[in-house]
Amino acid sequence: MAAMNDTGASNEKNTGWRGSREVWMDAARQALITSGVDAVKIQPLAGQLQIARTSFYWFFKDRDALLDALLEEWDAKNTGAFVEACSAYAETISEAVLNLITVFHDETLFDPQLDFAIRGWAHKSDVAAARVHEADEARLKAIRAMFLRFGFAEDESDVRARTVYLTQIGYIAMQVFEAPAVRMARASGYVKTFCGQAPSPRELARFHARLKFDPPANSQGYAEG
Repeated sequence: MAAMNDTGASNEKNTGWRGSREVWMDAARQALITSGVDAVKIQPLAGQLQIARTSFYWFFKDRDALLDALLEEWDAKNTGAFVEACSAYAETISEAVLNLITVFHDETLFDPQLDFAIRGWAHKSDVAAARVHEADEARLKAIRAMFLRFGFAEDESDVRARTVYLTQIGYIAMQVFEAPAVRMARASGYVKTFCGQAPSPRELARFHARLKFDPPANSQGYAEG
């Protein structure tokens, strides 16, 4: 922990609170998403939080350490969600693809706004660009492994993985907004496109239940569900 000078100690007494690592991270993440990496600076964040600037150094060595922490957090959450979904239990490839599509629909698992912001940052930073490249490769590797697990040939697994992943990155890059009901209605079609097999009514029912989505009564397949 960095030592604080007398002025910093005095300021801490005046404010009565120096925040926490999580508070600084939350503010930095929101600034990155809202305004880009150039907005992630110590003094503006301190002013926004109404905390003494010196408080920052209780939790981070410098701004670069904060930026590194943002990259680590993003990769652990967003890439981690892909890896976990692709290795999750599934009896069929269509169920496996639905496991992955769940990630695209649940922002508690995968944050598309943060992914977009990190990719914008990568245009300005070789360090961020390298991390994005590593994350993309890890995500593609996980999706390829998912297809291989269900007997697809290696070259076909690679193409199908890229079809799944680049479609999702396209959604993020174009900042596409679709009403939840519209997105959910397309899920079955996407599954069939991605893996060549439509999901069963029961698989769709479980997918909807995971996302707490209540489909219309006349949705296809639910009479059998």
